[in-house]
Amino acid sequence: MPDLETLFKSYHIPLDTWIQAAVNWLILNLRPLFLAIRWPVAKTLDGLESFLQGLPVWAFLLILILIAWRIGGWRIAVGTGLSFLVIGFLGLWSVAMTTVAMVATSVVFCVVIGVPLGIAAATSELVSRMMRPVLDAMQTTPTFVYLVPIVMLFGIGNVPAVLATIIVALPPMVRLTNLGIRQVQEELVEAGYAFGLTGRQVLLEIQIPLALPTIMAGLNQSLMLSLSMTVVAAMIGAGGLGLSVYEGINRLDVGLAGIAGLAIVLVAIAVVGAFTALGTAIGDKITSLGSTISK
Repeated sequence: MPDLETLFKSYHIPLDTWIQAAVNWLILNLRPLFLAIRWPVAKTLDGLESFLQGLPVWAFLLILILIAWRIGGWRIAVGTGLSFLVIGFLGLWSVAMTTVAMVATSVVFCVVIGVPLGIAAATSELVSRMMRPVLDAMQTTPTFVYLVPIVMLFGIGNVPAVLATIIVALPPMVRLTNLGIRQVQEELVEAGYAFGLTGRQVLLEIQIPLALPTIMAGLNQSLMLSLSMTVVAAMIGAGGLGLSVYEGINRLDVGLAGIAGLAIVLVAIAVVGAFTALGTAIGDKITSLGSTISK
């Protein structure tokens, strides 16, 4: 038998060197492309953050409570309002608005990118097979691994942090959009074609509406992953509540880390609760619609 340990020491695959060379080549030759990718994310994030930071606290709370009440009823509205009131009394309102802007930007781009990719995967078996290993790799790769290439290609700050968050939070949106469309009953699709609808009309008027509960579940998962990235993103210069947690850990300030972590939990409870209620409401309407169509 060959001495494998000696072989490992004598011969190795210089993959680290190859990766470094590839990243250097990308930086030198595709800089305009990375600036183009960064631009819409930066504009969206800056606009949302400026709006939220400039909005009076009472106006933000009123709008949020009204939306939560309309979506999930008075219990969700009261819970949402109390969660953000506690954040304000903890002295973290401004950094919480930065976190909300970052998470909202990430979710918006997850929807804009993920839904079309999910539709493409649902309508083409070839696209689905090609996408599956990529999504598997994106979901199994540790989140810290994304930070090094993101920093090298896009720099540090809130925008690169949002780009890293989009990469982490995108797969559930794609997968569940694909799953939701594939789960639509074939009889309903065939009935649409029988009534003379085109493929695009069947997709927009039958498949996507019926797949909305599953798509909303994907949105919920993307939102949770975006919130979970707030502390990790602080390692590459992101602001918000994640930075407060990170500073508390570095300074062994348990109080600061604790209240910032509590604020992240409160944001998650408020926002995810509203989205869950919205998904349940949509699911109930779709179920009743499906029963009506079947009859």
